[in-house]
Amino acid sequence: MPSSPRPGLVRDPDFGRLLAATAAGQLGDRIMFLALPLVAVAALDADELHVGLLTAMVTTGSLLAGLPAGAWVDRMPKRTVMISTDLVRALALATIPIAWWAGLLTVGWLLAVALVHGALTAVFDAAHVSCVPHLVGREDLVEGNAKISAVRSVTSIGGPALAGPLVGWAGPPAALLASSLGMAVSGVLATGIRKRERRPEPAGRPPLLRGVKEGLTFVLTSPVLRATVLGDAFFLVFLAVYQAMLLVLLPRELGLDSAGIGLVLSGMGCGALVGALCARRLSARFGPGPVCWLAPLVTCPPTVLMPLAHPGWTVPVAAVGLAALSLGGVVRVVAQSSVQQALTPAGMLGRMSATTRFLSGCGLPVGAVLGGAAGAALGARTTLWIGAVGMTLSFVPGFASPLRTMRRAPEAEDPGPARPGPTRDGPPARRLVRRWRTGRQ
Repeated sequence: MPSSPRPGLVRDPDFGRLLAATAAGQLGDRIMFLALPLVAVAALDADELHVGLLTAMVTTGSLLAGLPAGAWVDRMPKRTVMISTDLVRALALATIPIAWWAGLLTVGWLLAVALVHGALTAVFDAAHVSCVPHLVGREDLVEGNAKISAVRSVTSIGGPALAGPLVGWAGPPAALLASSLGMAVSGVLATGIRKRERRPEPAGRPPLLRGVKEGLTFVLTSPVLRATVLGDAFFLVFLAVYQAMLLVLLPRELGLDSAGIGLVLSGMGCGALVGALCARRLSARFGPGPVCWLAPLVTCPPTVLMPLAHPGWTVPVAAVGLAALSLGGVVRVVAQSSVQQALTPAGMLGRMSATTRFLSGCGLPVGAVLGGAAGAALGARTTLWIGAVGMTLSFVPGFASPLRTMRRAPEAEDPGPARPGPTRDGPPARRLVRRWRTGRQ
């Protein structure tokens, strides 16, 4: 995809407001992910099981809402969905410090908020991904996704740095007010987006369950989308395996304290930022398709430096391998998101986004369990080797698909609304898929 000759999308007022809203919301997210478990531990004296359940509730909410979220988002204006989900998430988080001050806070309350937050985040993400092509146009998707990834990378570095002192100064429950404020500011900033999209006509909106089925069918019958989902799922399973033992190796075998562990993880954020800054050029140089499979092939092998490390100078060298992993991950996500968005008709963007995220994310809990079991049986270092090899092999689905030679992002043909009722060509969902597949040939 050729680079845009314009000075940059940040000069577009609507895209600038989207970037500002993304920064505020992501900052609130970073604070929440640190403060929420600390509320359970410090304020409620929760045990390890409850803390694990708290983390699982966020993922569970996201998975439960994942598929319906896409079908629902395709029926609604994306800007409205982002504003409403941001404000409701802000309200849900604000109930925690209020309940704590009132003496009503319980572990069950935290679990309920985590579940609601995860579900609403799945809806928000589907709307956010669908909004980007509407604002920037399909010709500038790589640039737009790269800038959004850069903002997220900056908050992944600055968020923990801000959250730590904030939690120490105000306490975990009060810190969640800052997280709530970030979500609310994100929703308010999104109200400034002026460009409106055309709302789907009622006749063109399929029933919710049929919409979910059409999203699954569209993704699984597309060779390109199917390859991205398989590659993501494979990568995330082994990333979870790797991460499960990384936080065991760093303190126990490499002797790092909490500050040292924080520096290692901040280095990953720096790698993500570098990846966001160079993603557009790499896609223009090699093509978005090859970048999708080259990124894990090139940047995942350095993660073997971590299981090879020992206390001393090898630890910073191993941290460079983790930064390379983050760099490649962002480059791949930018190229892959641009291909997915360019390939998908406007009326399917929400369902495509939610379906791909759902199918890919299902492997995370599986990988975490496998990582823990492998660590107990084989040790942390051997498990990290398994994770590193598995993440590297995630390039195979992309290499075996049309992504291998896709130098330019494909163009989608919007099929228009589907008419109910079977015909000699088959049921509506099958006709839609046939027309989409014909349009890609």
